[in-house]
Amino acid sequence: MKRWLSASGILFVAAIFAGTLSVLSQRGGGPAAPAAGQPGPNQDVPIVNDVPLIPFESVPNFFKINPDMNFGETLSVAVNSKGNIVVVNHPGTATSGPLYGNATTQLWEFDSNGKFLREIGKGVYGLGYAHAVRFDKYDNLWVVDKGTNSIMKFSPAGYVLMNLGRRPEGYEGFEFKRARPADKIAVDALYDGPTDVAWDAQDNVYVSDGYVNSRIGKMNKNGDWIKSWGSYGTGPSQFRNPHNMQIDKQGNVYVADRGNGRIQVFDSDGNFKKFIWLNVAYDKKRHPTLGNPNANPPNGTAPWSLCITTNGPTQYLFAIDQEPGRLYKLTLDGKILGMLGESGRGPRQFNWPHGLACPSEDVVFVADMNNWRVQKLILNPKQSASR
Repeated sequence: MKRWLSASGILFVAAIFAGTLSVLSQRGGGPAAPAAGQPGPNQDVPIVNDVPLIPFESVPNFFKINPDMNFGETLSVAVNSKGNIVVVNHPGTATSGPLYGNATTQLWEFDSNGKFLREIGKGVYGLGYAHAVRFDKYDNLWVVDKGTNSIMKFSPAGYVLMNLGRRPEGYEGFEFKRARPADKIAVDALYDGPTDVAWDAQDNVYVSDGYVNSRIGKMNKNGDWIKSWGSYGTGPSQFRNPHNMQIDKQGNVYVADRGNGRIQVFDSDGNFKKFIWLNVAYDKKRHPTLGNPNANPPNGTAPWSLCITTNGPTQYLFAIDQEPGRLYKLTLDGKILGMLGESGRGPRQFNWPHGLACPSEDVVFVADMNNWRVQKLILNPKQSASR
């Protein structure tokens, strides 16, 4: 059963569109048209009511930490080929600087059973306010730091191998930036509020340059700049905070376009392929956690984080939203196969879920940011136990 929601207002006018094209022309092309048969950004998207619920369990007390090692805000989680887990933890341990400007990042590594192993990156210059962690196929750990505009590559032993971008000098940081000026010109190989990192089969590196530059940057495996695409806006190949990103085995790039309430899919050269929406109906009157559900885009809910499974013959896309706080399992072409969870503060609920890791289609880790924890979820627990 489906019903239709009307998109509110005209999403961009000719003057803004012309200005966007001017910026995009410096980055290798303007907005592409939606794929054939797909609603465009100004068109109605069907709201779905019949998506099945996935049975799941949240493993209690999975991470073994001491009382003096409490989690603060947990922004990201990643799992390597050995099953080890790294969590981006923002604790309350900073003792200097203005309150909003404290450097507050810990990278905690645990084994596959949740036993604490070590802290990575102590004293590293590029760690200030980390936004995401990901493991590449060689088990190198990559850290995307929104606060320092750096993307760092750590070896499995914990040494820094590469830095992309550059941390602002002290005098540059005294003005707290929130604006996205329409005439902002992004500079090749420099970032402004980056959010995530991913790789294709050739080890090219992709960075979602999210909060200010609103683009995707592509580099080769040595970090040499190749190209970028995207700008701030509402059309295809435009973003309002590309907040998370993944790449499948075919090289397709999936971007959680959070501010526009959609996932955009591109090929490895940045050519737009399609939109994916988390367009499942929900009760907007239920609102137990932070945020305003009525601020969600009319076409569905806003994807905050993505992960794509790497094990097994079939890859699946997982996405999670902040409100109503649901985790969705999708095929790579965007069909929603099932969903689970809700916003809240209980053991099977989420409060600003900010990061995902899915080592398999039956195990998903959720960085449950404003609940100050990471949850390990077992999907289809009876079925999983029999495998």
